[in-house]
Amino acid sequence: MTLNLEDTIVALSSAPGAGGRAVVRLSGSAALRCALRLFSSSESPSPCKRHVYAGSIGLAGIHAALPADLHFWPAPHTYTGQDLVELHMLSSPPLVDLLIAQLMAAGSRAAQPGEFTMRAFLAGKMDLTRAEAILGVIEAADRHELRQALAQLAGGLSRPLQGLREDLLDLLADVEAGLDFAEEDIHFADQEQMLHRLAKALAQLTLVQKQLDQRAVNSTRLRVVFAGQPNAGKSSLFNALAAGSRALVSPIPGTTRDYLSERLDLGDIQLEIIDTAGWQPPHDAIATQAQALGSQQFAQADLVVLCLDSGLPISAHERALLAAAPPQEVVGVATKCDLQPAPSGLMATSAMTQFGLRELRSFLADWARAHRRPALAPSSSRCREHVRTCMEHLRSAHGLVLDEDSPELLALELRGAIRDPGTDGRRRLYRRPARPHLQPVLHWQVKASAHCVDHAADYGGANRQVALLLPIE
Repeated sequence: MTLNLEDTIVALSSAPGAGGRAVVRLSGSAALRCALRLFSSSESPSPCKRHVYAGSIGLAGIHAALPADLHFWPAPHTYTGQDLVELHMLSSPPLVDLLIAQLMAAGSRAAQPGEFTMRAFLAGKMDLTRAEAILGVIEAADRHELRQALAQLAGGLSRPLQGLREDLLDLLADVEAGLDFAEEDIHFADQEQMLHRLAKALAQLTLVQKQLDQRAVNSTRLRVVFAGQPNAGKSSLFNALAAGSRALVSPIPGTTRDYLSERLDLGDIQLEIIDTAGWQPPHDAIATQAQALGSQQFAQADLVVLCLDSGLPISAHERALLAAAPPQEVVGVATKCDLQPAPSGLMATSAMTQFGLRELRSFLADWARAHRRPALAPSSSRCREHVRTCMEHLRSAHGLVLDEDSPELLALELRGAIRDPGTDGRRRLYRRPARPHLQPVLHWQVKASAHCVDHAADYGGANRQVALLLPIE
């Protein structure tokens, strides 16, 4: 799907559902005009200054005018770099839907997911790592993931890379200045200084690489699977931890046929807990499928909670699971301890009396923190490749300086190290001053590969520059 960046887009920017206030946002050259088709105020909105206007919204089919505020920000000093309008009104879902529908009829179109931030990125208001961090903030499942995303949004990833790039640009300037004055015997940086600066750059890159490696694990929740014999108390323990009655509980063995999953909130971290069918020989097609699904969940588990009935002896198979070291960790938990004491060495629990549940939750929280998967910014894998390539160029440059080789080759390696992320051997970044009359022809492919748009715009103060990705012929 190709999107025209000159379209005026509209979307609900506040949480959906009933509430005290809904915020409907428009971005584009016709944002104010579309809003004024429905909004009226005693003041005449000016298209040249930021202002908040109190007034009302008149919707077709609604007899009474609705109190509302219009917030207007003229381009270019806005989130998207375009004219930006927000309509604030009561958050009644039917009214909000009607407002958006009539704004679309007035000349705007529905924004695609992430399109406001995409426009901000293309306007040079943020780099790609910060744009991705916004998605990380939205999708953060716990406080730790939120902190990771906020740190990246604040420039925790892009700031050190930008500082490194500026240092390398300074070094390249010194090398190329020496080439320009080669016959004058003027040296802008001697060998020792260049080696020191290159070593410093390599050290900075190494630190960035370690930071990226720490984020190199996917951010899906850790999976904890409850397994064991039929009627061993798995479902009761699952319900007790989930604080509900998701799983059917019955004294009849084999009540659980499918697996159930629930999110378990442990304060600063969340787990996915999964209840599976008890181990037993299948006697029909449904039971066979239930056992297959349980085995699949067991194989995908990060931790297996082996539920052992305190009133029954531990089987050889269960002892083997507790003693072995499979790919998943296995912890034994004694259940139904209100009826029988727990065997030695097992954590004692009772779903009926809540005995031991606090200790079990504490154990799961400690285990999860020890195995926490840092939130992955989508930029992580891409940035690691750029860091690796940059380090290769810097090592080559370091070797050229040591061997007192050609400064032309040194300049070439430095240029490779500071080449803008997002380009590769097939593409270069060509920059030219932005011209307003050319903006209507700028389009964007929504499903374009991320590395092809990395840093696709670069603004330098008042002299705004737009970077276009063009193939090399």
